[in-house]
Amino acid sequence: MNKFILNADDFGLSEENNQAVADGIDSGILTGASLCTNSEYFSQAIKIANTFPNLSLAIHLNIVEGKSLTDCNLLTDKNGYFNKNYLYFLLNQTNKKLIKQIEIEFNAQIQKAVNLVKIDNLDSHVHIHSIPVIFDITCCLAKKYNIKFVRTQREKIYFVKKRKTKIINLIKNILLKILTFYNIKTLNKYNLKTNDYLLGVCYTGEMDIDTVKQGLKKMQNVENKTVECLIHPCKYKNDIQNSHTIEFEITQIRNLKKFLSENNFILTNFQNF
Repeated sequence: MNKFILNADDFGLSEENNQAVADGIDSGILTGASLCTNSEYFSQAIKIANTFPNLSLAIHLNIVEGKSLTDCNLLTDKNGYFNKNYLYFLLNQTNKKLIKQIEIEFNAQIQKAVNLVKIDNLDSHVHIHSIPVIFDITCCLAKKYNIKFVRTQREKIYFVKKRKTKIINLIKNILLKILTFYNIKTLNKYNLKTNDYLLGVCYTGEMDIDTVKQGLKKMQNVENKTVECLIHPCKYKNDIQNSHTIEFEITQIRNLKKFLSENNFILTNFQNF
């Protein structure tokens, strides 16, 4: 039997993200969330997490959005707000001073949460920890805080009828799979565990119930594997409709459990491993 984890990234980033997570857990479909510890709504997210002790939590390590927790001038503007992107970090991963500041900031973000809630996993905003040198830092901190799992990004390419896959997402998928090949060796070095597959890269910004189901059908020939599906759900107080509200709707489709069972999956999370 394969395992399926539906995870909400960006937990704590906004009030709308937090409400979506609370309602997703309440429906019984959302099983995990990735917590942004450098965000304005972190405390609200902690209250929600403590209300639902069965929710599996990751730290969503973040050095690309919001304000830093430490003095890391190589990552931020003069006001302490992150101002670098994935490509910058990929091209500058040999800069030892930069990497040291990333390590200090990551440590502060993890430390802020571990005394308040149980953390089962580490991942990152825009997959920044997939960069090999940063992945090594992430694994080292996972061992330091006795966190057993670190997300990797191996997603099988698949296609959904009447839906065009964006070229940028395909390129991102290929890059992340190549990096994952090297990062698995780092995981083994630190004796850590990871998900076997990921859903949510090929259709970034376009996730809905059809993309989830088609992605899972692509896994029909695997056995005893763990598939983590990442979404970015929001629930707004008004009638705003966008990709985030569509992703929130995934968490409300209760017959998803029936579909999972029919396709050799059980709904679980890293807390249950």
